[in-house]
Amino acid sequence: MARTIKIDNALQKRFAKQKKKSTPRKIVSYFLIVCEGEKTEPNYFKSFPKVVKNITFNFQFEGGGISTIKVVDKAIELRDSSNQKFDRVWVVFDRDSFRSNSFNSAIFKARANNISCAWSNEAFELWYLLHFHNRVTAMNRDEYKKAIEEAVNSKLVKKNFKYKKNDTNMYSLLNKLGSQDFAIKCAKELSENINGEKFANYNPQTMVFKLVEELNGQSEEFINEILRKFEEGE
Repeated sequence: MARTIKIDNALQKRFAKQKKKSTPRKIVSYFLIVCEGEKTEPNYFKSFPKVVKNITFNFQFEGGGISTIKVVDKAIELRDSSNQKFDRVWVVFDRDSFRSNSFNSAIFKARANNISCAWSNEAFELWYLLHFHNRVTAMNRDEYKKAIEEAVNSKLVKKNFKYKKNDTNMYSLLNKLGSQDFAIKCAKELSENINGEKFANYNPQTMVFKLVEELNGQSEEFINEILRKFEEGE
């Protein structure tokens, strides 16, 4: 199912008002996204539109084969050593086989350092699967691979899709055959089950929808920041 990018009405009105006065000024929003995986997550997020209405997204990606807490440490290091002021710094990692304490500690450290956290339990692939159907019971990493293949092939005439972690076409494939809006809805419903801060105990869960909403211009908090940036001329 094709996805239509929507943007907050307040932002549309503000752009329209500015256009009547003069040529609208382009807003550039700077994102630093540090991923645990080397290919899967970066390839997916790199496929998002770089321009949403008058917002131009400037992405910097880092990642590859590092543990949960080291993903957060890397994000802090890159942010603090950069000459660029980032509007958002995100870390993306899975529970996978990491110990509960390590996983929870990484989330706490991200929060303490004003870094947004798109964590998944158990695997990032849960986000992919939610484009096709809801999932409310736990699965391991190998089961996700099989479930994604079955979901995609159910939409194809030729049932020959094989899931590969480094596939650069997953973003377009998911939006063509599945529904990103449905994935967001399912992920939000799952998040309502979280009660407390023992995040490793909640499986399945994925906070990837929060990052996706920002990249789509669907986050009210992010839009308000962009409006302030626009009006203050930063």
